[in-house]
Amino acid sequence: MKSIEVIQNEIIDDFSMFDDWIQKYEYLIELGKDLPLINNSYKIKDNLIKGCQSQVWLHAEKKNDTIIFTADSDAIMTKGIIALLIRVLSNHSPQDIAESKLNFISEIGITDQLSPTRANGLVSMIKQMKIYAIALKN
Repeated sequence: MKSIEVIQNEIIDDFSMFDDWIQKYEYLIELGKDLPLINNSYKIKDNLIKGCQSQVWLHAEKKNDTIIFTADSDAIMTKGIIALLIRVLSNHSPQDIAESKLNFISEIGITDQLSPTRANGLVSMIKQMKIYAIALKN
């Protein structure tokens, strides 16, 4: 199992291959398309991320002392962003998730490319993933 830090470094390397933000956006869209489908029974109001401009459903489930996240969004770019967060945080212990420092976000420069409301949505997604981790610690 790769650590959160190693996965973040892989993402930073992935994004460094692209010359401009058009290519990075296309990559994010592809990541969103590859996001495993969330079970429709989890697409409920309680699983909607508050503070997101678009609708984002996030579900967390504890299996064998790790947390598995699934998500979906009605916006293709947001779907790509949540796919990145799931890649980094899913399949890790609640403690590792809660204590993680997600430096890859600033390293790849994604926050500079988002509108203020989308940037707030990104913060809300991370916050919700950490809240789930804390809630599922025991």
